[in-house]
Amino acid sequence: MVRDGVEALGVLPAEAIEEPDRVAREALGLVHQGHYVDAVLAGTLSEAELRRLGFPWRPELPERSLRTVQGTLEAARDALAAGAGINLAGGTHHAFPDHGEGYCVFNDVAVAIRVLQREGRIRRAAVVDLDVHQGNGTARIFAEDPSVFTFSMHGANNYPFKKERSRLDLELPDGLDDRGYLDALAPELGAVLEAARPELVVYIAGADPYAGDRLGRLALSIEGLRRRDREVFEGCRRRGLPVALVLGGGYARDLIDLVTIHANTVRELLAQYA
Repeated sequence: MVRDGVEALGVLPAEAIEEPDRVAREALGLVHQGHYVDAVLAGTLSEAELRRLGFPWRPELPERSLRTVQGTLEAARDALAAGAGINLAGGTHHAFPDHGEGYCVFNDVAVAIRVLQREGRIRRAAVVDLDVHQGNGTARIFAEDPSVFTFSMHGANNYPFKKERSRLDLELPDGLDDRGYLDALAPELGAVLEAARPELVVYIAGADPYAGDRLGRLALSIEGLRRRDREVFEGCRRRGLPVALVLGGGYARDLIDLVTIHANTVRELLAQYA
C-alpha cells in the first residue's frame, strides 16, 4: 500500500522504485551473531524466540527480512552518491545481535552503517530515530562505539519497557501534541547533528506518534508529523548532510492515514534533496 500510495499520489514515479536483492550473509555477520542468523534462515527459532519476535516463522519471513536490510543499505549508498536515499520499508530497530523482538528480525540500519564503515565509505554516522518506540536494539549495538551517534525520541511509557541507553534519549509523556513535540525536537536535533559530525544520517521516521495510532500513545496530527519530517530534512540539508530514510513503525487504525503519513515523509525529503 505504501508503494502504491507514493505512486498514486505522484510522489515517486514507478520507474524510480527498485526492488532490493537479498543482503549478503557476510553483511549480517557484521552485526548479528551467526547462530541467530542461521536459526532465522533455517526456521529453527524456538517458540520463546518467536514470541519475543512477534512473528510466526514461515519462508517469507527471512526473505522479507533479507531484502529489507539490503534496501536500507542501497538507500544509504544512494544518500552518499546523491544526497538522499529512500527505503520504503526498514527501521527494524528492536533487533539485537543475538535476537529479534518487536517485529524486528535483523537491524537494517546497523548493518548498513557497518557495511559502509567496512568499505571505507564513512567513518561517522548518526541515527535519528523518531519512531515512538525506543530504538533499543540500535542503542545496544552501538553502545560502545563513539563513531555512531544514536538519538531516540520516544514515548516514556511505551514499549520497550526496559529501555537501553542511546547516546541521547528524549522521553515523551503520553498525549503529547504537535506543538509540544516540535518544541522538544528542534533544539535537540540541532545539537545532535552538531555533536555527531556525521558523514551519513539515517532517519527512522516512524508514523506511530500519530494520534490515530493503536500503539503510539502520543497525539500528533498528520500535519504535525509532516512538519517533524521537514524539520529533520531541513536541518540535515543546511549542514550538507546526506540522509537515508527508512519508514519505521506505524499501526494506524486507518491504513489510508498510515500511507498518507509515509508518503508525506517521502515528499518532504524530495522537497529538500530532489
